[in-house]
Amino acid sequence: MNTTLTIQEKLKDLRVEHGLTLEQLADQTGLSKSALGKYENDDYKDISPFSIVTLAKFYHVTTDYLLGVSEQKNHSDTELSALHLSDDAIDVLKAGKFNPRLLSEIICHHDFQKMMLDAEVYVDRIADMRISDMNAVLQAVRQMVLMQQGETENDLYLRTLELAQIQEDEYFGHVISDDLKLILRDIREAHQNDATTADSHSPALDVQKSLQEATNYKGSDAEKQARIFLATFGIDYDAITMEQFVNLIEVLKLSKHLKPSISQRGKTNMTHGKGKRKREKAKKCAGHG
Repeated sequence: MNTTLTIQEKLKDLRVEHGLTLEQLADQTGLSKSALGKYENDDYKDISPFSIVTLAKFYHVTTDYLLGVSEQKNHSDTELSALHLSDDAIDVLKAGKFNPRLLSEIICHHDFQKMMLDAEVYVDRIADMRISDMNAVLQAVRQMVLMQQGETENDLYLRTLELAQIQEDEYFGHVISDDLKLILRDIREAHQNDATTADSHSPALDVQKSLQEATNYKGSDAEKQARIFLATFGIDYDAITMEQFVNLIEVLKLSKHLKPSISQRGKTNMTHGKGKRKREKAKKCAGHG
């Protein structure tokens, strides 16, 4: 996630927030649809001052916001005292040693207030007395059972009374952790297509899968070795021609590390292309049917 939105991202987000298509925006601003489309393209950098001013007025935001000078759309004149932040908090925010955009999205998430309420309940020990009272009742019942029937190993009822008692730190640790996890998961999904987001697809896993399939191949040793060689370099076995396959076998025969069968000319049972031809034949038959 980038620390700030680009001009192009801001223009697109504002248009989407207002529920407008490019054509509708063009009608309402007097700017051409093609120009507006270019302005939202990451590769387009030449946005005229006239267009910036026109769009800022239309969206009721500052030109500083569109140009990236400020990240505030509507609160550019807000005083620090209105934010109720301590001096230390302001110093941390001004230092900029974290992603301010991520912090803003966490604060703006619909479950952020719930997380803060849960944190306040824990920090101010608001629920401690009730939890202690409940634990005391459960423990008292457990002691009565022990007095009546004595210590019984692996007794279900006694174990239930023991496990039903809540440890504040452990309980609220799970609650607040789950709150934050849900918030971050939503933000993570919202940014999965960002240019700066790491690709979830792993080429290494594809190679590993191809190598495993090649290793488990039940055909001739020559074809198996060829499949393993090609899989190592991410080459689709069925994509090569018979001529390329034969040439590959000739090259592999020169290796001192492969099985003897591949180096014995004329003794391999090659089946290259059969699987591919079978699939093509099946498609043709299905087409005629």
